[in-house]
Amino acid sequence: MTEEPCQCSDCQRFYKEHDRLVREFPTFKQQQELNWASIQSFRTLCSKVTNELQQQLTERETNQDIKLEEKHISVEDIAEALDELESVNAYLYSIEALMERIFDIKISNNIESKFKETAKEIAPDPLNVDRIILNRLFHQTKDFPDKKNTN
Repeated sequence: MTEEPCQCSDCQRFYKEHDRLVREFPTFKQQQELNWASIQSFRTLCSKVTNELQQQLTERETNQDIKLEEKHISVEDIAEALDELESVNAYLYSIEALMERIFDIKISNNIESKFKETAKEIAPDPLNVDRIILNRLFHQTKDFPDKKNTN
């Protein structure tokens, strides 16, 4: 018996994004580049926020007379976030080191073709007419409230 995929909104959003990334980047090389860019953008953003929070914390420590209403984030929240973000940045550096190893791998055009073929199988275009018809046959949707209504 196969396990049904989770239907919660977070998982559904993940499945859609997963399939979109497979469709739009169906080759090994494109996946390498996509993952590298994703890690780098995440690391850049985390580093920037970390630096800004450190600066904000330093400013608050030197200006103890700031009114409570002027503080959008508490000192405790900033300190806790900095600890967490430092851990995230360390993990991202580790992932980056692993990704560098993945970039050392090169594959032939024949294998790249296999990646494209497999991508079409595991993440078909959801807007393809055949796919829409199949989805309507197997799932109830707002425009098809009854599975029997499949003309």
